[in-house]
Amino acid sequence: MPAGANQPVLRLAHVVLQLDRGGMEKLLVEFARHANRQQFDLRFVSLSGRGALAAEIEACGWPVTALEEPPGLRPGMIERLRHLFRQWKIDVVHTHNTKPLLYAGPAARLAGVPVVVHTAHGQRYGTSRPHTWMFVLACRTANRVVCVSHDSARLRLREGIPSDKTCTIWNGIDVSRFSCRGPHPDGPAVLVARLVPEKSVETLLRAAALSLRVESSFRLEIAGNGPQFAALNQLAGDLGISRQVCFLGEVAEIGDLLGRARMFVLPSLTEGISLSLLEAMAQGLPVVATAVGGTPEVVVDGQSGLLVPPVDPAALAAAMLRIWSDPELSRRMGSAGRQRVEQDFNVAITTANYESLYQELSRAGRAGTWRGRVVEPAC
Repeated sequence: MPAGANQPVLRLAHVVLQLDRGGMEKLLVEFARHANRQQFDLRFVSLSGRGALAAEIEACGWPVTALEEPPGLRPGMIERLRHLFRQWKIDVVHTHNTKPLLYAGPAARLAGVPVVVHTAHGQRYGTSRPHTWMFVLACRTANRVVCVSHDSARLRLREGIPSDKTCTIWNGIDVSRFSCRGPHPDGPAVLVARLVPEKSVETLLRAAALSLRVESSFRLEIAGNGPQFAALNQLAGDLGISRQVCFLGEVAEIGDLLGRARMFVLPSLTEGISLSLLEAMAQGLPVVATAVGGTPEVVVDGQSGLLVPPVDPAALAAAMLRIWSDPELSRRMGSAGRQRVEQDFNVAITTANYESLYQELSRAGRAGTWRGRVVEPAC
């Protein structure tokens, strides 16, 4: 069916916890930029404050509502959201991660919203059994639970989400915003990540120390902030590598950082589909990453990068040194990575898959039926 032919405009509300800079939040900005304006009317709701990204969404012409709710469990939020959904006459509520689902899922049903879509952006790493039980219960309010990787979908099935309610849509980025510069021959290895335990930056620092024993020119730059910032700086000092490792804190222009890098490193214990990883590959950088979560669905081992086991500094060091010492391999892997992102992880594909899902579920609701169908990434 041609775009817009005999299809009503769907009023869609994205509900998130906050709009500070992060992978999931950046994806919402891309949804705002790439939405089909003939078929969708968007609103964005932050349960907390406006964050750094609200202005970018509003610059795309979509309103942002910040509810300024303090931390903790706030049952009254359900009624506030129910009122907004009715006031706006919302057709589709799309929640992102667990807490927004806990509030907006019931609120949507109380408001008579016909379609609720939930995306589990992370892997729910380290979640307790009570929280998992709450998540599974809240998923009953959703017509579809979208996972950002096939690995994440398998985890949701093990948690008890029905298979006919679960589908996979890979994350994507706007590839056109990244020039394929390739690896810089004199650049550092780079990590862009929030400094939290699941990113396993400690493993990377120990791998850097091992690398420096073999190659004194090795350098590492780490962009990002988080609760482990001070402890990781201390560890770099204890390992005697403070001069070779630079903690940059938050970096606004990630493209410039990646443009002067020799490789991208991702030592995580768990991942969905990392947008920072996709951005690095779009820049034409070779990748060294741990074979966890959705990362092996992105990085083809030996072609666009090297995959290693998690929490293995020796294996991580060996992989980094292999790329560091072989410019031709580095260039070839970077080029293959760019092609991979262009083909399978372009945000235009991601957005189109979500919009197809919204429309399918809306048509099924109007017809009084609901069909389960896995929406796979377009290739």
